[in-house]
Amino acid sequence: MVDNMLNVLSESVDTNFKIKKDCLFVANGKLSEAGLIENAAQTCSAIVGKSYFEEDDIEGKGNNVIGFISAIKSVAIYKLPNVGQVINSKANLISRFDSDSYSICTIKCTIENDKTLLAECVMNLLIQEV
Repeated sequence: MVDNMLNVLSESVDTNFKIKKDCLFVANGKLSEAGLIENAAQTCSAIVGKSYFEEDDIEGKGNNVIGFISAIKSVAIYKLPNVGQVINSKANLISRFDSDSYSICTIKCTIENDKTLLAECVMNLLIQEV
């Protein structure tokens, strides 16, 4: 649900994703609400997930982590994007707690297409080493 990570920092990330017709979350030629939320979750997980990998591990093979949406605090869906469109997602870390084997965080994400706001949400994620 993320094709490119355009910018990944310790407190923010920018990604994009081209919607293909064979995507699990496509219905009636549009990315569904669940697809927008999944894109947001995968975008958001890059912020915290990044800390579980070495900087030169660009393929993500140096560690095994799994992430879960533990809560969706707010979500607003304004428009569903069409197959073939590219969505751009931006996430910013609000808070984070780390233990030895997991992280819990709250992150805000916005999703746009051609400067049109499609969705925005605030969610809690749990990222855990396995």
